[in-house]
Amino acid sequence: MKKFIMTVLFGLSAVTTAQAVEGNAAAGENKAAMCAACHGADGNSPVTMYPKLAGQSATYLAKQLTEFKLAMTTGGKSGRVDPVMGGMAMGLSEQDIADLAAFYASKTINAGNGSDNALGKKLYLGGNAAMQVTACVACHGINGKGMESAGFPALASQNVEYLASQLKKFRDGSRNNDLNAMMQGVAANLSDEEIDALAQYISSLK
Repeated sequence: MKKFIMTVLFGLSAVTTAQAVEGNAAAGENKAAMCAACHGADGNSPVTMYPKLAGQSATYLAKQLTEFKLAMTTGGKSGRVDPVMGGMAMGLSEQDIADLAAFYASKTINAGNGSDNALGKKLYLGGNAAMQVTACVACHGINGKGMESAGFPALASQNVEYLASQLKKFRDGSRNNDLNAMMQGVAANLSDEEIDALAQYISSLK
């Protein structure tokens, strides 16, 4: 419980930072042209290895863009390391980031490419106490809509391939910009089979 409370507090701090500049969705639409090739014109990526951005909370999107840029400026010592997104984010101002986040948050995500399954549902709703895997529902909600006020992202209808790749990155530590290292802790004890099942189940949520 203490870890969860601390995570929420860290999340609230991140949300406050992300909301420092007010975004304009109309301005963000014009700026999003460079993002369309990978993420789709409306934030629904046609390439499943890339994330859908449509419907994601603006604060979470702003946090990720800010941390892509931070990783580039710190040589990977801080932020979220990604050579493609780092390069894209480097030229963005705080206002650009806020506008892009507002634009994608205003769009509607389309149905995911995953399927309901017993193992994924069990892990999502109940976790695995024996393996110290916390239930996903605690932070991401029964329908996978996330918790914007605490910085937890929406996951429902996200691309299966992207979800699985991020869980594996959290597991091996190559992605480590999660709040209070919570996702690294959750993913550390997940098998490939469990990750694939979770990704399928989460993507099937609406």
